[in-house]
Amino acid sequence: MRKKIQKSIFLFLTAFSSLFTFGQKSQQIKGNITDGKVAIEFADVILKNVMDSTKVAAYAVTDISGNFYLENVFSGDYKLQFKLFGYKTKYQEIKVKETNSVISLGTIVLQNDTNLLNTVVVNSQKKLIHKTDEGFVFNAASTISQTGGTATDMLKSIPTVAVDADGAISLRGKTPMILINGKNSAITNMDQIAASSIESIEVINNPTAKYDANAESGIINIKLKKNNQNGVNAAFVLGGGFGAKGRLNSSVLLNNKTEKWNFGLGYDNRFAGRTKKIKAERTNNFIDDEHFINQNRNDERTEGLQNLKLNSDFSPNEKNTFSFEALGNMESQDNNESLNTQVNTSANQFFSNNIRNSLELERSKVGELAFNYDRKFSDDRKNLNTSITSSFNKHRENTDIDTYNYDQYNNQIEDAFLQRTHNYEHENISNAIVNYAFPVSDKSIIETGYKGTFRFFNSDFESADLTNGGYVINPLYSNSFRYNEQINAVYGLLNSFIGDTENPKWKYNLGLRGENVSNTGATKNNSDRFNNDYYKFFPSASLQFNLKADEFVKIGYSKRINRPDLDDLNPFMDITDALNPHSGNPYLKPEIIHIAELSYNKEWSKYSFSTNAFYRNATNTIKQYAELQDNGVIFLQPRNIGSTITYGLETIFSLKPIGFYDANISITAFQQNINASNLAQDVVNSAFSWYGKIINNFVPWEGGKIQITGNYNSALATPQGKRIPIYNIDMGFQQKINKGNARLRLVVTDMFNTLESGYKNNTFLFSNHRTSKSDTRALMVTFAYTFKSDFKEKLLENQFLTE
Repeated sequence: MRKKIQKSIFLFLTAFSSLFTFGQKSQQIKGNITDGKVAIEFADVILKNVMDSTKVAAYAVTDISGNFYLENVFSGDYKLQFKLFGYKTKYQEIKVKETNSVISLGTIVLQNDTNLLNTVVVNSQKKLIHKTDEGFVFNAASTISQTGGTATDMLKSIPTVAVDADGAISLRGKTPMILINGKNSAITNMDQIAASSIESIEVINNPTAKYDANAESGIINIKLKKNNQNGVNAAFVLGGGFGAKGRLNSSVLLNNKTEKWNFGLGYDNRFAGRTKKIKAERTNNFIDDEHFINQNRNDERTEGLQNLKLNSDFSPNEKNTFSFEALGNMESQDNNESLNTQVNTSANQFFSNNIRNSLELERSKVGELAFNYDRKFSDDRKNLNTSITSSFNKHRENTDIDTYNYDQYNNQIEDAFLQRTHNYEHENISNAIVNYAFPVSDKSIIETGYKGTFRFFNSDFESADLTNGGYVINPLYSNSFRYNEQINAVYGLLNSFIGDTENPKWKYNLGLRGENVSNTGATKNNSDRFNNDYYKFFPSASLQFNLKADEFVKIGYSKRINRPDLDDLNPFMDITDALNPHSGNPYLKPEIIHIAELSYNKEWSKYSFSTNAFYRNATNTIKQYAELQDNGVIFLQPRNIGSTITYGLETIFSLKPIGFYDANISITAFQQNINASNLAQDVVNSAFSWYGKIINNFVPWEGGKIQITGNYNSALATPQGKRIPIYNIDMGFQQKINKGNARLRLVVTDMFNTLESGYKNNTFLFSNHRTSKSDTRALMVTFAYTFKSDFKEKLLENQFLTE
């Protein structure tokens, strides 16, 4: 199978090798923007080709000195746009010739917008989000309330994204596909990525056929930092704080770029102590002895995270770039857990009492290699990109469990029952990608490409009980699981517009993606074995009507698939809680989803508004299902339920009413109807859910910034009940010091200590209620410093170019 994969990759790359030729040299455009007196930072500089104004040829943001640089610009006629809230937008036409190497525009002066009421001094800030035709891009530099955290914490600050207290991420009520630098990765836990390493996060609500079909609710693409500034640059960040226990984080960034080479090195770490308290109550309706169950659990956890990133780019000329990247990740978690379980009869009399202590040690190592080739052409509508990536994940989890039984007077009875479990996982994910775009007319572009995804997974899980002084393996909970998956996908996408190139009246795209999937899985003793091969087509289409240059309506459709992930498939059974064991389900089938969306977008000088009405119809929906056993144990496992229909409205509103204040408000509301009657007659549930977020930014004085973020997630429907509402408020403060060479940040997360998660189930056989509260309230102080003035905004504000 591996030879077949290697041959497939070779053939696809060979097919495009004839295009790998060197060509004409491109130019650089530079300049400086001021208000006539002082430099303006964070101004947008947008370059568009006069022949196709719908596509951005180059983009830059001015630094603290007002300077900007546009690179990889080819000969032709262009139109430049300079804009920033609080100033009048300015346009300038420019002709680029092949004889130019560097074009200097000198100083561009922007005038204050006198229509801005109550504005005396304009305090420039980088925009929180940038709207795109497919969704929006969130600038990591714009959030300071998650300093010292992880990617999970950063996602809490992103409009329309919901993150619960346990770190589960959702878009419009479902888990999105998460990519790292546009690619699948073995890094699936967002706590493995430090927030300080993130440049931006892109949210694609309804992806076209160009993207993986395995994205029911959309795609979240996390782009990591990568510098592209000339010379030697360096910066470091050091932070510390405490919640229930201490926390520490740091990072170092180094870079050296010459005319043809770019070398980068980045290291970051995060160490923390955490606590968690869990309370659970359950009533078994038709079991008299084990009728009422009350559980209280206390966790103490220490965690460590370290990341090392190396990158090297070689550009023999301005049209060709070869890139190599290596990423290493090490994570450790030690969790000391104590669970007390009290069981009473239906007459509320004592039945049993025990304390179950678990020491869980987790170690994870991830390595990732990426090779990329980018080919640019004189016509910026034409481009070629190829990449080969491979990531390896080695995960080891060892748990020692001691169970002590007590009578109704809290006297220990019998000796402790000792158990040991382990789960050792090895995973490899490789991708081979080719994307090619070319114009077929002045108004139409075709994009086409191939993506191969190859995944190999092996899990060795074992449970042993102490018997007669030695540990004896329990065959019911011990086995090994192997899983192989190969996905070969090809796509074609037509992008076109109707009207003049400067202001097209209509824009549309039509796409089709075909995916050939082959996966096999089996346990060592063949107790679980499956083979699932299929070929499916996934169409997509959208039509956009531009009412004005800053206002449009768009309608779209796509067919998607939701494949079960490895955690859903792995049959390893976690018995840490003997009354609520859980495992994966190797017999899960993928969901098939049809999605329709209608959106409206409008921008004003100080405000922007977008709203999206969406509809999803899913079959074979994958949901967690709780099944009561005859012995009173509830077994948790993902199952394929009948169907789910979801429809709702998503709205984002940005405003900057006065110079020192701006805000972003997002609300997502949806109705979800779940029909799981194929599992049980009473498992039909429907509920209205919504979540909202507001991000407030204040600039009280020069160099200072205050950010207050509020989140609220209402109850969410599940097949057998609902998840409880969650809400929290975070606050951050930043001050520039030492002439802008440094930043000092103070952050308080979950200020009022309200963030907790849980659920309530109510079925014919049982009802239960569970809440979980971690030490989410924490105080962090972070100091950042850079050693090169013309680079400090790129480092400290995360304004790196992205891959």
